[in-house]
Amino acid sequence: MDTPTTPAHSPEPALDVRGLSLTYTLRTGPVHAVRGIDLTVPRGEILGFLGPNGAGKTSTLRMLTTLLRPTGGTARVAGHDLLTQPAAVRSRIGYVAQAGGLDPSCGVREELVTQARLHRMPASEARRRADELAGDLGLTDLMGRPVAALSGGQRRRLEIALGLVHRPQVLFLDEPTTGLDPAGRADVWELVRRIRRDHGTTVFLTTHYLDEAD
Repeated sequence: MDTPTTPAHSPEPALDVRGLSLTYTLRTGPVHAVRGIDLTVPRGEILGFLGPNGAGKTSTLRMLTTLLRPTGGTARVAGHDLLTQPAAVRSRIGYVAQAGGLDPSCGVREELVTQARLHRMPASEARRRADELAGDLGLTDLMGRPVAALSGGQRRRLEIALGLVHRPQVLFLDEPTTGLDPAGRADVWELVRRIRRDHGTTVFLTTHYLDEAD
């Protein structure tokens, strides 16, 4: 008699979302910003979340990053429940907003080191991490510059670097190429591929460009 074999355990996906919804209640009645999203994203994948402006992409992303509380559905992000374990989710994700959040008066190195320190890294480790990210993302020659002197593409690379400081398992990018010229867009695309290839990071990327999703 053959001995039954036990199938190998499949790792939990990076994102497992079921029926995620967001409804606002106004005096005129309910407004359904997001209606029942279902998706599963394996670890180490890139998801292009495509839709026109106003489709609910940013609202969905803000729910998955714990910035908005869903009014319906469930989600597990990086192995933790979105509603009952928000702190654990936040510690394992990186988020780069569409509008960014850089201080034009700060230097590139200062921004990176400060972000690392906010994640409670010791000063020496924060400096090492800043130099490591600068090398990975092509910022080394820019470390002495003020943020105000950076081009649009260079600023976007710095914003992505800030989202990667604490080595997140999942990186959320909200329309990362909006406002960039074709060369800048191609630069960000290659950067996203490299983040996944070199570090195994799962990337959730919203976009309204069909070619970008492809």
